[in-house]
Amino acid sequence: MSLVTIETFSLGGDLTINRLGFGAMRLAMGTFDGPPRAPESGIAVLRRAVELGVNHIDTASFYGRGTVRANELIRTALTPYRDDLVIATKVGPLPGPNGAPSEQATPDQLRGLVEADLRSLGLDRLDLVYLRVGGMTGLGGESIAERFAVLAELRAEGLIRHLGVSNVDAAQLAEARAIAPVAAVQNRHTGDMGLLAECEEAGIAYVPYFPLGGGGGPLDADRLGKVAARLGATTAQVQIASLLAKSPSVLAIPGTGSLDHLEENLAAHDLSLGDEDLSDLRG
Repeated sequence: MSLVTIETFSLGGDLTINRLGFGAMRLAMGTFDGPPRAPESGIAVLRRAVELGVNHIDTASFYGRGTVRANELIRTALTPYRDDLVIATKVGPLPGPNGAPSEQATPDQLRGLVEADLRSLGLDRLDLVYLRVGGMTGLGGESIAERFAVLAELRAEGLIRHLGVSNVDAAQLAEARAIAPVAAVQNRHTGDMGLLAECEEAGIAYVPYFPLGGGGGPLDADRLGKVAARLGATTAQVQIASLLAKSPSVLAIPGTGSLDHLEENLAAHDLSLGDEDLSDLRG
């Protein structure tokens, strides 16, 4: 069986989610420095995503532009929430002088950030909260124990169901796991196959952010294009399918503010990669 056809993952051992989900970053803005999108567009995309079977949405309070914020769009579009819908959020980054989330929260600021997410999403408990560490480049080099322990306390209080870590190396993951169970890791890509293997063995979800390139540059059109032409698919669909084929622990969360792109991305669910395709993708 192709790994792509393994459709679901048991998050934290008790939440069954589809491996192809949705990232909310692009709901509020088309580009990182562009104007905000119309809220109606984001609301329509969210409702259509759920109609098409998405039951895992990844968001953050810092996903927004001006008054258009991803969390508020999710609440407006999807409440009352379906029982099987899992919403993941992340805390840690704070706005810097230019408004970008370039600063890091101190341990005593994390409770307030979690409580703000509860309010903006209209929830009594958050399904999954990641501690997002560091900036956009580089991993490791700092302890996360004190901050992760705060989230573990909030989990014990019932405000959080499951915990995750984002932008971490193996040492930081081990540090977190020594404090409380880790249900998910969200890193830039699956280049660290050792960390991915550790997650798979431990039943931890591995969730690559920027699955379609995002802020990390364009997709490798030559590598993906050959397979896409053979399968009658788009390069984005092949990229999503290739991520899902890496491991049954990988969850894909492509994001968009466009209904057309949403339909295209979620159609990757039906794409089956054969041995020749996988060989070309690795090549």
